[in-house]
Order: sequence, then C-alpha cells, then structure tokens
Amino acid sequence: MVEEKKSAPPSEKLQGDKKESGNSAPKKVVRRKPSSIKSKAKRPAAKEKVVETVTEEKKELKAEKKVVTDVLQTKKTDRPLTEIQPKQLARQHERKKSFTSVEVKATTKYIYGLKGKRPIVGLTAYDAIMSKLVSKAGVDFILVGDSVGTTLLGYETTIPVTIDDMVHHTAAVKRGLPGCLVVSDLPFGEASFSFDRLLDSARRLMQCGADAVKIEGGKDVADDIEKLVATGIPVMGHIGLLPQTVKAIGGYRKFGSDRVEADSIYTDAICLEEAGCFAIIAEMVEGELAAELTKQILPPLVGIGSGEQCDGQILVTHDLLGLTPSPLPSFVNPCATLGLDGLNALQGYVKKIRSAKLKR
Repeated sequence: MVEEKKSAPPSEKLQGDKKESGNSAPKKVVRRKPSSIKSKAKRPAAKEKVVETVTEEKKELKAEKKVVTDVLQTKKTDRPLTEIQPKQLARQHERKKSFTSVEVKATTKYIYGLKGKRPIVGLTAYDAIMSKLVSKAGVDFILVGDSVGTTLLGYETTIPVTIDDMVHHTAAVKRGLPGCLVVSDLPFGEASFSFDRLLDSARRLMQCGADAVKIEGGKDVADDIEKLVATGIPVMGHIGLLPQTVKAIGGYRKFGSDRVEADSIYTDAICLEEAGCFAIIAEMVEGELAAELTKQILPPLVGIGSGEQCDGQILVTHDLLGLTPSPLPSFVNPCATLGLDGLNALQGYVKKIRSAKLKR
C-alpha cells in the first residue's frame, strides 16, 4: 500500500527553500542604534525656550533703547514725557539706584574725625517726626537741646527745663530711628550738683537713647567732664553764650569782643579739649576768635552764630524752617516759611468747614 506523503507546512517549506539556497553568502546584519525618542522630544522644547528667552531679552533691550531715545528727543523737541509709555518709564526708574553723597555714622569718633575733612552739620529735634526728617536730610548729629523749653514748651528761657523733660524728648527722638548721632542736653543745674548726681543724670539720658551728652561750661566743669568720659559717657562741650546762664549775664549777646573775655573763652576751649570732649559748640562767639580757636584745638568746633570759619554749624530746626513765631536771632536765615504756610492752610480749612451748608 502506497504511503501517503504528508505535505509539510508552508513554514517548513520556506525553511527548506532557505536551506537549499544555502550556497549564497549570508547577509551582514546591520545593528542600528536605538532611537533616542525622549532626547529628540526634549531638544525642540529646549531650543524653543532658549529662543523665547533671547527674544524677551532683545525686546527689553529694544524697549530700554527706545526709552532713552524718547527721553533724548523729548529734551531736544520739548515733547511731553506723558507720550512715553508708562511701563517703560517705570522700568527706567527702577534701574536708578538711590545714593547719598555724604556717608554718616552714628559715632563720636566719626564726628571727631571730620575735622579738617568737611564741614559738620547739626540740627535740633525734640520728637520722632522731626527726628526722621532731620536724619533723612543727612545731618551728622541731632541735638536734643534744652531749647525745647523755648521752642515747644512755651518757656521764656531754658532754665525751667528738667531732666525728666530731657529724658522724655530724647526717647521720642530715638524712636524716630535716626541714622546719625543723637546728643542730649544736660539741663540747668545738673552739672552743679555732686558728681554722683551728674553721673546719674547722664546715665538716664544715655539709657533712653542718647549717644552722647552736652554740658554747658568751660574750665569750671572740665574736671567732672573728664570723670564722665572716663566712665564711658561721651561729652560735647559748649562755650561762649551759655543759655542756662542768660539771667546771670543779662541777656543774649556776642562773646569774646575784648581781650579778657577772649582769653577766658580760649582757656575754656583748651580745658574741654584736655577733659576729652569729642566736639565743642561755640555759641555767639566773635567770628575772628572762633576762627582762631578752630585752628588751635583738636576737637571740631561747631558754631552757632559764631561765623563761617568753624568746623561746622548747628541751628534750631524750628528757626530754620520758619516755625518759630518770636523774632529770630540775627544769624538765622530761614530757608522756609512753614509757620505762615501752615497758618494759611489751617485758616483755609476753618473757612471751608464754616461755609459748608448743614445737611439735615
């Protein structure tokens, strides 16, 4: 019986065909590197990001150049600045850096070192608001003077001012956070008591915010000043007209016009220098004498009504701004009329309210 031959499956036939054609040379297998799909997907995005950043920077540069060009053209053609886009102007103002031409440090050593370098500027302040304004103006030191009595408290002289008054106003000035040195006055009579009392008064002023104290007098108080300095309390001296002795001298006047008085003032200045004062105020001293003292002593001589040859100047801020209602000293040249301006503003307000009709 003839055996039936089973037909091989197609796959085996194909394999058989391949074997029959085995004489042909085998094809070389080429291995391809795996395609980096992720990296290819990222590259375009990175490129787009870089292109966008560069484009934004170019736009900003073009905008800034346009602002500069517009400003220059405005100066030439008097074109109003309102025509320039506000966003561009705002960006230009943000790039401007604020700076102060004079550096101020709140130390007595800094004040002492200004002698011979540039004029020293001082002003008075008695509260936090004026402290902020005066400090922002760039003064080297603020004096919380006993002139608060005649300026704010309504006294005819500085004599009624007490140590409690000075502590109160010194603390208020310090709360204004001034960036300069704060010097506080020792009021009438404090330097005439025992040294323990003087030390306690100076301590109170220092603990409530003063960086130094000012004491009126010359050779008579030099020994006590030397002791204060030794305990770590910086002292500013005060010679010439001493407002706390105004009743004894019979009023306000110039000092140092005759030889005897000039020698006495010179002696006072030397004694205060030797006692360790970091600076000395010369009030109402003859100009020539003040100029000579400036050359002779080591501490800076800060004048008030003593000519322009001193190492610096100090004035009562209320006098300078035109806020003092009484007649001003002859050496004060007000730079504003805030008293009159304020009065006009207040009168306008009162008139406006009174003229308004009542709503019922």
